[in-house]
Amino acid sequence: MQYRPFGRSGLRVSALGFGAWAIGGKAYGPVEAGDSLNALARAEELGCNFVDTAAVYGNSEAVLGQFLPGRRDKWIVATKYSGQDAGMTATLESQLRALKVDAVDLYQIHWVPRGKQFAMFEELERLKVAGKTRLIGVSLYSKSDIDFVLARSAIDSVQIKFGLLDPLPMLARVEALRSSGLAVIVRSCLKEGFLSGKFNTATAFTAADDQRSQWSRGDVLRTLEQVERFRFLEAANQGSLVSAAVRYPLSYDCVSTVILGTKTAQQAQQNFSIEPVRDFGERWGRRIDALQKELGLWPWRERLASLASRGCSIIHR
Repeated sequence: MQYRPFGRSGLRVSALGFGAWAIGGKAYGPVEAGDSLNALARAEELGCNFVDTAAVYGNSEAVLGQFLPGRRDKWIVATKYSGQDAGMTATLESQLRALKVDAVDLYQIHWVPRGKQFAMFEELERLKVAGKTRLIGVSLYSKSDIDFVLARSAIDSVQIKFGLLDPLPMLARVEALRSSGLAVIVRSCLKEGFLSGKFNTATAFTAADDQRSQWSRGDVLRTLEQVERFRFLEAANQGSLVSAAVRYPLSYDCVSTVILGTKTAQQAQQNFSIEPVRDFGERWGRRIDALQKELGLWPWRERLASLASRGCSIIHR
């Protein structure tokens, strides 16, 4: 396992992190608690030291509460406030009880508060001062989110979707993120599992407890077509497509960790055995860029705006 600086915090985090949404049994189908515990244990054996969860992820925090006693010092624990009616402070206290810890390492707001919600930043900072969380951060969804958060010097980290099929908004602000010194946590690099290669044209998501059931048939087929266009990476000395998809965000040195949703020990073995590498090489980097443009994933006007932002990438184009 490769370890990277977690922004300017002084922590070193595994390049591959454990995404704990799936073990909650709420968004990606049911899962047995024993399977979840085995998945976490196998991830730990393979060097993973970062886990990302939230109270809205079903039983995820409760499962972690069973797992963490006796091994707390081996894990960087991140969770989130998702707008619960009880409020941020009361919600975190409840989460600490579920996790069976005195404090978390990272507490994140699940979106970027603005306007009347701006006071949430101050409450988040107070939780850090009180020792309830070591670091604080937010989840981002747009370029304007990034611009807004970069003005908040007290924030330690940001979490953002970024992958072969989702180059924006990350690439539009990559140099600004690098210069900020913030830890960058990447989520959804496998596009809800589509880049893992386990879905085909016959796939249908119908279970009410699977968030992909909201996808239309057209969404599924279009995504599968896009996935196939990236198959060239399998012959580009990048191993499997899933390996290449994970390595892509890690080819940017401002990325601290890529979280991978994991439900079972078998998935943990697959996910955390991927060897992170940091260089696709100029040839393959240019081909990825060109294909993203061709598929309309990175509109030309966005590419022009980000030409000065190449400094963050280990891929020299």
